[in-house]
Amino acid sequence: MKPFYKNLALWLVIGLVIFLVFDLFQVRQPGYKNLIFSDFISKLQSDQISEVTIKNNYISGVMKDGSHFNTYAANDPNLVSELQKKNVRIVAVPPEENPWYLNLLISWGPIVVLVLLWIFFMRQMQTGGNKAMSFGKSRAKLISEDKKKITFADVAGVEEAKEELVEIVDFLKDPSKFQRLGGRIPKGVLVVGPP
Repeated sequence: MKPFYKNLALWLVIGLVIFLVFDLFQVRQPGYKNLIFSDFISKLQSDQISEVTIKNNYISGVMKDGSHFNTYAANDPNLVSELQKKNVRIVAVPPEENPWYLNLLISWGPIVVLVLLWIFFMRQMQTGGNKAMSFGKSRAKLISEDKKKITFADVAGVEEAKEELVEIVDFLKDPSKFQRLGGRIPKGVLVVGPP
């Protein structure tokens, strides 16, 4: 695997772990029943509600039997006065601001994505002339059997270098012969001279 993909995979795993840790520590509200607003009003009229918490247009509360509920309230200017008439305890919570990391992601996220795309395309363009947009094109070549094969006898040059290349080709064809004598797979070949 290429180092870029290893780093990308590492950062994805780290991001997933951070997300799971944040999700693990989120405050859950177990046992809350969702009410439609008209049911909430009817329960308020029948004096079944003991406490409500109002946050923006969301209302959560406790019935007199101890059960919890959630509802979404329309903009009703008389709601607070109705709650006060029924002696319901009212808790008003200020609206939550977005967490700092969400604000940071929203403001800097698109810029980071554009910079990463730019770096990706610059690397693609440096590897070759028209390769920047050739994502799915194969570089494979069709080899026909009619085509003449080039052998070491056809190559002119330093005889010692040709002999070393012949040994490397022999090793690649049958490595067991060399491994019995302690030979290892070469990690690279240094070829000197003009092509």
